[in-house]
Amino acid sequence: MTITRIGVGKRMSQAVVHNGTVYTAGVVAENTKGKSVLEQTREVLAEIDRILIEAGSDKTRLLKANIWLTDMSTFAQMNEAWDSWVVEGHTPARATVESKLAAPGYDVEIMVEAAA
Repeated sequence: MTITRIGVGKRMSQAVVHNGTVYTAGVVAENTKGKSVLEQTREVLAEIDRILIEAGSDKTRLLKANIWLTDMSTFAQMNEAWDSWVVEGHTPARATVESKLAAPGYDVEIMVEAAA
């Protein structure tokens, strides 16, 4: 079976495509780091769009999403961005949890799986 890696780095790839499925790494907001969860989520989702397109997929083919927030009190902000982004009728299975993230200022991280 072929494995395609996208955005290969020393530590990880931005995405891996295998057996018809796209697996993204956790995506955080680089440009809006430290800003509101709404702004960070919008940036993260735009980056996920970019990655999925590069992998030959799109958000209508989402299978699963894992979302991490540093503070569950920001759940509504994240959902505001999510709800305007996700395609009705194509919503994935999803889990959202509160967790510390890799560095201060990152307040949301999203990882998705999609059909290629």
